[in-house]
Amino acid sequence: MDTSTIINILIVIIIVWFAYRQFAPIKGVRSIGSKEFEQEQKSNRDATLIDVRESHEFKLGHIPGAKNLPLSQLKTRINEVPKDKTVFVYCQSGMRSKRAAVLLRKSGIPDIVNLQGGIMAWRGTVRK
Repeated sequence: MDTSTIINILIVIIIVWFAYRQFAPIKGVRSIGSKEFEQEQKSNRDATLIDVRESHEFKLGHIPGAKNLPLSQLKTRINEVPKDKTVFVYCQSGMRSKRAAVLLRKSGIPDIVNLQGGIMAWRGTVRK
């Protein structure tokens, strides 16, 4: 094998690893679709609903009852999230909320539900 072939193989391996890290399930976090997310959230009135988008995105429309806790501020505001309740998280597309779920899980929150596809996949009510 020549050097360029080895470099190409390494690049492919890195891309596959990155894609896996982005889309792989997170231990202790359930990612569910819009309909199931809405049903579970409504049936669990004691739960916390967090929108991890930035405040200007939140103001454009959010799920009713959601607290805006941007991912960019989550580490410093983690104490605002109860550890003894189910936490439902969402963002625009599901990527930031997945990262937020990892942070929440590491902080000791045992029950986290992520909206798969984010608010773009949401079929329920949106409040502005």
